[in-house]
Amino acid sequence: MKHTTVGWHVELEFEEDDQRTKAAALVRLPDGNEVRAHGYASRYRTDTNQPRVGEEIAGARALNELAMKLLTKAHDEIDEASGRTSHPIAL
Repeated sequence: MKHTTVGWHVELEFEEDDQRTKAAALVRLPDGNEVRAHGYASRYRTDTNQPRVGEEIAGARALNELAMKLLTKAHDEIDEASGRTSHPIAL
């Protein structure tokens, strides 16, 4: 059996102000395709300013959306290759 090692690099970038954090996620696949996703986090005025927490929430939401897009892409490729509708892929 042949073993192949493949790596993906996921990039996360953040934009922040005093009340909101926006995360942008990007993965470049070995076939040259790119998949992008976004996530957001908001802070209530009475909450303490913790930028790291906003990044974690917005980043997690962006990665979750990225995961769903990758699952949909894989599902579509299975359907295309098989010529039939396959069972949904879930997280």
